[in-house]
Amino acid sequence: MIVLEDFEVSRVDAFFKKVTTHIPPSGDMMAMVITHLLPERPAFLRAVARTAGIAAVLPKPKSIDAGALREISGLMPVEELDRAAFTDPGHALSVLEGRAARRDVVLLDVGGYFAPTLVHLCSRFSGRIAGVVEDTENGHQRYAALGKVPCPVFSVARSPLKDPEDYLVGQSVTFSAEALIRSRGDILQGRPATVIGYGKLGRSVAAMLHAKHVAVTVYDSDPVRRTQALSQGYRTAPSLAQALARAGLIVCATGNLALKEDDFAIVANGAYIASVTSSDDELELDALDGLYARTPAGDHITRYARTGHYFYVLADGNAVNFLHGACVGAFIFLVQAEILAALATLASADHHEPGLHEITASDRSFIAATWLRYFDGATS
Repeated sequence: MIVLEDFEVSRVDAFFKKVTTHIPPSGDMMAMVITHLLPERPAFLRAVARTAGIAAVLPKPKSIDAGALREISGLMPVEELDRAAFTDPGHALSVLEGRAARRDVVLLDVGGYFAPTLVHLCSRFSGRIAGVVEDTENGHQRYAALGKVPCPVFSVARSPLKDPEDYLVGQSVTFSAEALIRSRGDILQGRPATVIGYGKLGRSVAAMLHAKHVAVTVYDSDPVRRTQALSQGYRTAPSLAQALARAGLIVCATGNLALKEDDFAIVANGAYIASVTSSDDELELDALDGLYARTPAGDHITRYARTGHYFYVLADGNAVNFLHGACVGAFIFLVQAEILAALATLASADHHEPGLHEITASDRSFIAATWLRYFDGATS
C-alpha cells in the first residue's frame, strides 16, 4: 500500500488540483462516495470535495484502513455500507435523503452498489441524480444489465488509464495468493492453476503465474477470449467443469458469479480458491452452509470439508490482494483522476443523456501527460 510522506501528499494534492481545474464544474453539486478506504484515499476524497460537496463517504467494509478512517471522519460524514441493504430501494433512498435531500447528486460507485436501486432513486429522490461514476468491471456490467439506464453513467472500468492498475492488481493477487499458500508450507510450483475469466485482471494473473513456472489453464465463457488465451500460450478448457477438475489453484476473475454451489463439488481435493473481487460477486459460498464444515487452516485460509472432499478458500473469498494493501503504487492516481474528471463533467453545465458514457480522449491525454510530469520517476 502507499504510505505517503508529507511532501508526497503535497505532490498528489497538486496533481489532483491540475485535473480538477482542467474541467471546472459549475453549479452546486453533491457527491455520495463509495470507496476502498486505503491509506492514500484521503487525498482523493479531498479532491472530490473540491469538485463537489461530499454528502457521505461509504467505505467498502473489507478495505478500510483505520488511519484513513480517522483522518476523513473529522472532515466529512461517513456512513456504513452493506451491499444487501443497498439492494433495498427504501434503504438506499433513506441514506440519500438523509444526506442530500433536494440537492443535485453524483453517485461515485465501486462495484455497482447503486445499480439495483438506481431506477427507484432517479424517480423518487427529492433532488436530482445527475449521474453515476463507476470504477470497476463488475459494476460496469451491473449498470449495463439495466438496459435502459435512467441517468448518465460514466464508466472508468474499460479506460486505457485503468490498464496499468489492472495489470498491477493481477500481480498483487498472485503475490497474496502465493504468500498464503506458502504460509501453510506449500508452494505454487507443481500445482496446476486455473484462471476463470480472461479479462484484463485474468490476463495479468495468468501471465504472473506463468512467469512463476506454473501451468495455467484459462476458462472464459466467451469463446473469443478463449482463443486469445490459446494464442498466448495457455491451455484452455471448453467447460468450467474441465477447467476445475485438476486445478490446484483456482483464481476467479470474472466480475460475476464464477463458482456456483454445484461447481464446488468438482473442485479437486486440496485446491486453493482465490478471488480478485468481493466474495458476493464471485463465489456462492453461502450456498455451502450445511454442506461443508468450515475450519480455519491458517491466517485468512478456511478449509471446507465434507466426507471425501475438501478445499481451501483464501481471504473468505474476498479480494485476496487487499490482505497486503492491494498495492499498485502511484498508478492508482491515474484512475482516481479519471473519476474526478467524470465527476467534474457531470457537475458541468453540459447536458448528458441517460446511458453509458466515458470521458473524452483529450481529457484522458491531459490526465496521462499531467501524471507523467508529477510521477514519472517518483518513488511513491
